[in-house]
Amino acid sequence: MNRYEQRFAELAQRNQKAFVPFTLLGWPDKNGCLNSVKTMIDSGVSALELGMPFSDPVADGPIIQRAAYEALSSGFKLADGFELLRDIRKIDAKIPIGLLVYYNNVLAYGVEEFFQQCRTTGVDGVLVADLPVENAAEVLPHARQNEIALIYLISPVTTEKRLELICKNAGGFLYLVSRLGVTGTNDRDSQSDAQLSALITSVKQRSKVPVCAGFGISKPEHAQTMLSLGADGVITGSRVIEIIRTSAGDTAQKQLGIYCREMLDVCTKFSAACR
Repeated sequence: MNRYEQRFAELAQRNQKAFVPFTLLGWPDKNGCLNSVKTMIDSGVSALELGMPFSDPVADGPIIQRAAYEALSSGFKLADGFELLRDIRKIDAKIPIGLLVYYNNVLAYGVEEFFQQCRTTGVDGVLVADLPVENAAEVLPHARQNEIALIYLISPVTTEKRLELICKNAGGFLYLVSRLGVTGTNDRDSQSDAQLSALITSVKQRSKVPVCAGFGISKPEHAQTMLSLGADGVITGSRVIEIIRTSAGDTAQKQLGIYCREMLDVCTKFSAACR
């Protein structure tokens, strides 16, 4: 079993769901990032989703865009990101780590070298946000050779043909876009919940890969809704960045820990609440 399979199997045995926080590598600085990740791990989060800063993160809203700009302005490079990943893996050898990147990150580093570095730094999965599944053949052999799961985005507008192809090649988990648009903390529009539920059902008929919902998931009630629709977990990024930005030092870490435990509480108690 890889780390994703192991972790989701453990959660299933306990009848629990996954909470996966996101932050950007190198933000607000290297030490600050490491402290935040340690706080998440110490809070008991199920997995980590970490982003490589990029100059044009088209899937992200203004909160993550600003953080990416600040990280890049400090001189942060991909090599620094891999060094941070090594440090994070020293903190926890078992937690699944997913890396969110844009294809220019991969190309600039070299596709083969990029996935080799992912393996040696302890990355379990990579989501290339702007690389369609139809073009994944450019990276899939290198990902498989290095035992890195390719994580794909799915949404209610994903066609049946694309969904079949994604489910055939997906590993780690499938990232469900719970609302159309970019990442952010604005309240979700519940009008699409029936579509999301149908999509999750369709995915589970095709694949055993877990489904985790993100985009607009910032509150415990958002997590509760997505889990009730059948998601195996939830991902939160913009709210994490907000908490770190609006506080400082130990206060930021305290607030981040409280938030992670609140979200975890929903995920760990969801099944019991439904009985």
